[in-house]
Amino acid sequence: MGMKCIGVDVRGTSVKMGIFETTGELLDKWEVKTRKEENGKYILPDVAASIREKVSAMGLDLKTDIAGAGLGVPGPVMPDGSVEVCVNLGWKNVNPQKELSALLDGIPVKSGNDANVAALGEMWQGGGKGYDNLVMITLGTGVGGGVILDQKIVAGRHGLAGEIGHIHVRDEEKEYCNCGGQGCLEQICSATGIAREARRKMAASETASVLRQYGDNVSAKNVLDAAKEGDELALEVMAVVSHYLGLALSQAALIADPDIFVIGGGVSKAGQFLIDMVQKDYDHFMTISKNKARLGLATLGNDAGIYGAARLILQ
Repeated sequence: MGMKCIGVDVRGTSVKMGIFETTGELLDKWEVKTRKEENGKYILPDVAASIREKVSAMGLDLKTDIAGAGLGVPGPVMPDGSVEVCVNLGWKNVNPQKELSALLDGIPVKSGNDANVAALGEMWQGGGKGYDNLVMITLGTGVGGGVILDQKIVAGRHGLAGEIGHIHVRDEEKEYCNCGGQGCLEQICSATGIAREARRKMAASETASVLRQYGDNVSAKNVLDAAKEGDELALEVMAVVSHYLGLALSQAALIADPDIFVIGGGVSKAGQFLIDMVQKDYDHFMTISKNKARLGLATLGNDAGIYGAARLILQ
């Protein structure tokens, strides 16, 4: 049979869980609702109860068959597993790692920030499989990232490693990012940012475009779909997005120098079209060497978090 490990990915609306072979094969996955009442005090007990139920339904024993559980949480995680604040969950000054272990008869629990954990998952069984050094960029509502060197998460002294979305790339930006900065990568390359760039371009020109039918409700998906079809305005928007993403990736490459950048999140559904665009800009800024990190796509989608969380236990 061999030992199994469990991955837990805590999100704002649901907690995703998976049970894996230590070789990386997903045996089963399921989820429970995230109950955020009373500062999120029900989240971990709900998770523990659900894990017990699943383990016993599979005819396994928690103490003898489960090597441990990994935990991905939406916020900075300190080296001892404590979390100062998880705004989306209501957690303040908790140690979810300790608590979950206690709720699961003391089996080992390890935790990490959700973006870092997703990067670890992509290294283990996703777009970065076969590589030991990877930087993941997640282009979603925001822009997240994770750095993996020698198969280990690099969280940094303050949990800021991999916060690629908040690298400053545009000097002339007047609007503020959620982080309080101006001109962050996230303001341009997130799904929200792409839509904003499209609204700006439509307002600034008379160019005919299929995007105009959406008006202020234009979405990143609308922009990408139109760009793929050759729409001039949409291509202009994507040229801006690609320019700044290529710039930030070149900066990250010159600091971390991974084997591969794995691009994930909703925007990455544009696939090879997006990679090809960004590759040109990345190459433009990375003239120092032909030997450099390649660009690839994430492949695990929403499951990256449970894979990476389970992989934490094998570290």
